[in-house]
Amino acid sequence: MRLPTEEQVRDILREVDDPEVGINIIDLGLVYGIDITGEGVRIKMTMTTPACPLHTYLSTASQEAIRKHFPDISAVDVELVWDPPWDPAKMSPTAKQQLGWKIDR
Repeated sequence: MRLPTEEQVRDILREVDDPEVGINIIDLGLVYGIDITGEGVRIKMTMTTPACPLHTYLSTASQEAIRKHFPDISAVDVELVWDPPWDPAKMSPTAKQQLGWKIDR
């Protein structure tokens, strides 16, 4: 079984958009960590708020995206974490620009 690199997983997760804002979960800063082990891939991610109704959708979409590109992976786990809490500073400059925010250079 060929395991992906962390960078490959990040690239794959850029395919997963938050449907409320149309920006991928990497640029939104929702992915806090990616661990690749002999068992598969573990993703630590958060939501913009604990009350976000999209947690199941985004978790499932993340798993499906990774399995699509690496079908032989035995496990893809998504762990929702709340510490540290998400805030807009975690967004990439690309995401901020897409939302029309002024980017300080």
